[in-house]
Amino acid sequence: MKRSALTPAAEKVLDVAGRLFYENGIHAVGVELIAQRAGVTKKTLYARFGSKDKLVEQCLVRRDEHWREHVTKVLDRSPRDPPARRLLRVFDALDAWMALENHRGCAFVNAHAELPDGAHPGRHVIGANKVWMLTCLRSLAGEAGARDPRRLAYSLLILMEGATVTASLGVVPGAVAQAKTVAKVLIEDAC
Repeated sequence: MKRSALTPAAEKVLDVAGRLFYENGIHAVGVELIAQRAGVTKKTLYARFGSKDKLVEQCLVRRDEHWREHVTKVLDRSPRDPPARRLLRVFDALDAWMALENHRGCAFVNAHAELPDGAHPGRHVIGANKVWMLTCLRSLAGEAGARDPRRLAYSLLILMEGATVTASLGVVPGAVAQAKTVAKVLIEDAC
């Protein structure tokens, strides 16, 4: 899900729009504000992105790329870890991401709530993000020797999503660590 190379002005628009959409909501942010904060004209914004919907899509693509890179980097830090430990590292990745990038919860879930039209170009990015995470978990579960990698991956993804919501709401202190503890039990039982 790679995007094409952008001009410095388009990069700035993407950075500004991504922050504004995440902090304030997609519908609460207009292209005029984005252009103003990015120091470009609306004409420049539309020339590069075509529409606000396409800009939303590209912001989601960028965030998805960053998430995938982050997870991969965390997993690659300790390639010699036993496979079950690598599976738990996904929760370490989530915990670090929550601390740095996700104080308002999952950007993809938030966007999904704001984009009910299944034809919106951002919707395919949202779905692809969750499918990628599920596929990653399933692959790691298979490497760990899970009897049913798909079922374990489903359970772990549900734990991750629940931890993301409860952490962003401040409902459960250490939500991701709590989810990791439950995940460890599930992994031990499944492998």
